[in-house]
Amino acid sequence: MALVLAFGVVLLISVSLSGVAARTVLSTALLFLLAGALLGGGGLDLIHIAPRDPLVTSLADIALFTVLFTDGQRANLPALRENWRLSGRALGLGMPLTMVGIAVPAHFLVGVDWSTSLLLGAILSPTDPVFAAAIVGRDDVPLRLRRLLNVESGLNDGLALPFVLIFLATATHTSSDLGTVVVELLLGLALGIVLPLLVSLAWRLKVLTAEPRLQALGPLAIAVILYAGCHLTHANPYLAAFAAGSTLATVDKTAAEQFEPLGDLLSEITKFAALLVFGALITPDRLSHLDAGGWVLAVLAILLVRPAAMLLSLLRTPLSGRERATAAWFGPKGFASVVYGLLALQSGIADSELVFDLVAVTIALSIVLHSSTDVPIAKLLRVEPPDNLPTGRAPAGDRQENDRSGP
Repeated sequence: MALVLAFGVVLLISVSLSGVAARTVLSTALLFLLAGALLGGGGLDLIHIAPRDPLVTSLADIALFTVLFTDGQRANLPALRENWRLSGRALGLGMPLTMVGIAVPAHFLVGVDWSTSLLLGAILSPTDPVFAAAIVGRDDVPLRLRRLLNVESGLNDGLALPFVLIFLATATHTSSDLGTVVVELLLGLALGIVLPLLVSLAWRLKVLTAEPRLQALGPLAIAVILYAGCHLTHANPYLAAFAAGSTLATVDKTAAEQFEPLGDLLSEITKFAALLVFGALITPDRLSHLDAGGWVLAVLAILLVRPAAMLLSLLRTPLSGRERATAAWFGPKGFASVVYGLLALQSGIADSELVFDLVAVTIALSIVLHSSTDVPIAKLLRVEPPDNLPTGRAPAGDRQENDRSGP
């Protein structure tokens, strides 16, 4: 119950400060991360949780699935067709360059073998622009830039998984069944397309009509069924989530629009809960085990490797210089890296603790840097933060009206 109470208190504080966060470098994601660190074993010791606790893995898994399902609805088929050249460059060139760009310094700076270095590169190659909400969540930001970041983050989580499993098997000196991994990816893609497609066709029957106030629960039901179905069939849930969101937005725009407010709130809640738990895992004792090479690697992965890889992959594209720079900078490490880092920790490889510590530090640093720079970057793109946020006080006109009607 201590964890539930902590989540409620931090959620209340974050919501109350969200208006300030929308205008400044303060970030609600950062608040939850810091609160977890403060309340966890490295701080007040009010939250007791271990990296191998099933709650950590389950929460990160659900959060990632929810975020991808919601993000997928912003990338329907027409959007994917219009933006496939940019997304293809980011995924086909930028992602492999990032993977190798992290693996090479990991081998020389941290001293791990090449299989573990490549595993670390694969774990940290996916991106999660949910921490750059002022960029991808704003309609007045250039559409092609938002689509590029959304599609890239939605697909690279699933595409990184085969490499994680292969390098994990190599690090443990066991054979990896590449065919099984490919089948799981294809099955996830198939389920993500077929399930919402069949349901959307069924909803066109006159007998199946949803009450307006319950329409948002239809896509939610699809997501729940899909999540359970993927875990029962061992299909890739992350690729399935993004594919399902995109398919639903393509074939049933009304259902997607009805679900959008609810979906955004659900993804925020699961994201914040995962961040609180993840923050509690980052303790001074864990951080003290890293030497200078580990810290340098985390900084290089964020400040050099990802930006350089994306800038190279986006050369000679229609994007403006500012848009290319923004796409290069906003490659936050998020829930996919958390989940894959936990897989490495639970695998029993020789450097499992070190790999998890490096992943944890890199993600924490990424959240701090990316979630606190989204508003300044948005201003550089000539996007102003919202100025009509409610303050809890009645508008001046209403107060004057109340004064006139008073005794």
